[in-house]
Amino acid sequence: MPPPSLKLNSGHSIPTIGLGTWQSKPGEVAAAIKTAVAAGYRHIDCAHVYQNQKEVGEALKEILDEGKVKREELFITSKIWNTFHSEAKTHENVGIILADLQLSYVDLMLIHWPQGYAEGGELFPAGENGKMRYSDVDYLETWKALEAAHKAGKCRSIGVSNFTSKQIQRVWDAAEVKPACLQVELHPYFTQVKLREFCKEKGIVVVGYSPLGNPGSAFFRKDGDPNVLTNEVVAAIAKAHGKTPAQIVLRWFVESGLSAIPKSVTPQRISENFAVFDFQLTPEEVSQIDGLDKNWRIVDLSQRDCDHPHCPFLDEF
Repeated sequence: MPPPSLKLNSGHSIPTIGLGTWQSKPGEVAAAIKTAVAAGYRHIDCAHVYQNQKEVGEALKEILDEGKVKREELFITSKIWNTFHSEAKTHENVGIILADLQLSYVDLMLIHWPQGYAEGGELFPAGENGKMRYSDVDYLETWKALEAAHKAGKCRSIGVSNFTSKQIQRVWDAAEVKPACLQVELHPYFTQVKLREFCKEKGIVVVGYSPLGNPGSAFFRKDGDPNVLTNEVVAAIAKAHGKTPAQIVLRWFVESGLSAIPKSVTPQRISENFAVFDFQLTPEEVSQIDGLDKNWRIVDLSQRDCDHPHCPFLDEF
């Protein structure tokens, strides 16, 4: 039985729970994907900048060669990186991604961030002051290139990541192929209600990254930061259902009409994170979790990127 999914405006469907691969180290990510697919996952989230897509591609090839899962049963997402925003570079990045993943198409291709970086060099081209060196390429140019890749059958659906409502509206107004998906940071401490309502009105599916509050990230989290998984409300609901706090949070995504892409390389956690379809939260429990919002963003690049005119942190909604 296929996992529950959400209908995209492209006509395709995206499974509600996927496996995130951000911060999954080479040498670990292939095993995580194999474990996930065996556990029932069909949605795998990738990106060029994660620098592990070649290993993801090897794992996907092995899985497909075994014949237990067909390509059309999988939903593979990837993302155009900031140093590939010009039309020619976007097409180049699409080609690199498909080659790395050993696929003829991805199910969803996103523009990773609205701000473009200087092209032709490093993934994070920093200047002498430590700030990023930017390109002046408009993300509408990137979008037009993605539309062409979509028409060529290389991307079944296209969308954006880390865009604000105003930026999405700008793409929407210029687009021949409308954005099908928005991927953003989203968890009980950062519920993004206004942005979700905006997307709902347009029929754009929202996928949440760091859905568990990214508890294992030493890069973005600081000592003393709140932890969703130790929250008393979440813990009490977990106890009532005989589930883990992570399962309660992920079920909240399902109940809220959202997709989530929890990252793990631990087999037990990978399996537990997918075991959220055999129970339901009450409306009161969903409301309790809704009420935990602190407007607390974990992935905050504002100190590095906010002097770019397209920086999403300048005007968050």
